[in-house]
Amino acid sequence: MTFETEPLFHDAYLSVCEAKVLGVNERGGIILDRSNFYATGGGQPGDTGKLEREDGSTLAIGATVYGQSKTEILHVPLDQDLSIQVGETVTGHIDWARRYKHMRMHTALHLLCATVPFPVTGGQIGAEESRLDFDIPEAGLDKEELTEKLNLLIAGDHAVSQEWITDAELDANPELVRTMSVSPPRGSGRIRLIRIGDVDLQPCGGTHVKSTAEIGSVLVSKIEKKGKQNRRIRVRLVE
Repeated sequence: MTFETEPLFHDAYLSVCEAKVLGVNERGGIILDRSNFYATGGGQPGDTGKLEREDGSTLAIGATVYGQSKTEILHVPLDQDLSIQVGETVTGHIDWARRYKHMRMHTALHLLCATVPFPVTGGQIGAEESRLDFDIPEAGLDKEELTEKLNLLIAGDHAVSQEWITDAELDANPELVRTMSVSPPRGSGRIRLIRIGDVDLQPCGGTHVKSTAEIGSVLVSKIEKKGKQNRRIRVRLVE
C-alpha cells in the first residue's frame, strides 16, 4: 500500500509544520499526510530534523527519502520508535541551519550553470561544499575568474522565483534542461522551473533562497579533470 504526502518544501522557508501520521513502513520510516522535509533527489540530500509529538517528546529524523512512489515521503528516524501511531498529530521541525546552507548552495550551482555554458553531467549538493560536472571538450577554466563571475552574479541581488509548465511545454523547449544525468520529474502533469532574474531558467525540484544576495560569498575551490571531456567544479560557501 502506498500513501500520498503533500510536499510543502517548495516553500523553502517553511521550517515548521503540523501533520498527521499516515503510516509506518517495515523499516520504521514514518509517512505523513504533508511534509516540509525535502526528500533526497536531484543531487540534494534529504532534510534532517525532528518530529515533535503531542506529549512534547521528539523523534530525531536522520534522513528523508521517497518511498514506493514519488508521492510518498519517508521520514527515517535515527532510532525506531514503535509507539508512534497512525492518526497521531506531529510537528515537523527541519534542521534549518543545514537546510539553509543547501538552499544557498543549490542556488549558487544554478548560477554556476549560467556561468559555464556547457551541459551538466552530474552534481552533488552539500552543506559545506558542492560540485557540478560539465561536458567540456577543452578545459581553459580558471578558478579565480569563475569565483569572481559567481560573486558578481550573487551581488547582483537577482530575485529567485518558481513557475510551472506542462510536460508538453518542456518538450517544446528542450534547451531548458541543462543536466544530462537527471531528467526533470514527470507524471504530475506539470514541471517546476526556477528562474533567477534574467540570468538562469531551468527545471528543478530543489530548495532555493529568494534572492542571490542571500547566498553570500562563494569560492571555486577546485577544478578537476574527470575524463577526456569531463570537468568537475567544486564550490564552497565563504562564511
